[in-house]
Amino acid sequence: MKILITGGAGFIGSNLCEYFLQQGHYVRCLDNLATGYMENMAEFINHPHFEFIKGDICDLNTCHTAVSDCDYVTHQAALGSVPRSIKDPINTNNVNIGGFLNMLIASRDAGVKRFVYAASSSTYGDSKELPKVEERIGKPLSPYAITKYVNELYADVFSKTYGMECIGLRYFNVFGRRQDPNGAYAAVIPLWVKDFIQGKNPIINGDGSFSRDFTYIDNVLQANEKALFTPHATLRERATFYNLDLPENQPINLVFNIAYGGNTTLQQLFEILKKNLSVYDKKIADIQPIYAPVRPGDIPHSTASILKAKRMLDYKPAFDAIKGFKAACEWYWESEKKTKDTGRES
Repeated sequence: MKILITGGAGFIGSNLCEYFLQQGHYVRCLDNLATGYMENMAEFINHPHFEFIKGDICDLNTCHTAVSDCDYVTHQAALGSVPRSIKDPINTNNVNIGGFLNMLIASRDAGVKRFVYAASSSTYGDSKELPKVEERIGKPLSPYAITKYVNELYADVFSKTYGMECIGLRYFNVFGRRQDPNGAYAAVIPLWVKDFIQGKNPIINGDGSFSRDFTYIDNVLQANEKALFTPHATLRERATFYNLDLPENQPINLVFNIAYGGNTTLQQLFEILKKNLSVYDKKIADIQPIYAPVRPGDIPHSTASILKAKRMLDYKPAFDAIKGFKAACEWYWESEKKTKDTGRES
């Protein structure tokens, strides 16, 4: 199959590009390199089945060009980060809603078989219910959360109005190889790992009791593959286990939580990362955190129910948080070592 991956030079997108190439598919990547990097594609940029288009999803013509002759789309391009959206809501809205709408229109016009997109656990907003269940959400707590919820609403309208098959994957705190540790809006795991390696004191916002359902990248790769390729008939048949009515003659529009279904507090995360990295440098074991105020828009606790994804997509996450933390620490340490070795050679 020919798959368009938007945001394919970013963290999740580049892993998806590599994964689908390994599965024997043709992959086209669309990325404006605003938050993605060419080095993320270094291992497959010259693959005969890979094509890179430098372009912006905010330009409709570019979207049409990118999606032409593609069978499937997995849309990962977005401006992430709750703090970024609070600082710059206009740009977040333009990219995450305007760009999303452009991709829906281009995909509709190209007649793609299915449009899978990165939704977000931020959609649950102020809901205190745990675990989080797809059909019950609260009010959004940030501009970013609003944009991701609007994406789901647009997907629903395009499915009903234009007959598009759409599946949204609500990611829960995805982490792993190639996640950028630099910049003002770096996610907590790569940021803390970088601090540990550099001998700095990681900052915990709050008292460390906030918790997350940290989800390793390989689980997300599996979810995207199953969301793209699970047949309509199979989804309809499995929907009966979830008491969903999916008529045979209607397009599919579904949303799934993609996580492991676990829970790790920030204090626990700090100790686990420190323990894993101390294997490489014993001095890391003495590093202590710095506690800072809670960030605006942060959700206190987030744990996913993944029952719906398990039943309908046959989603079977292979990496729990502990296994994922270890793999991520190993990757970052090796990456740092390669960077230093390259610097010495040059």
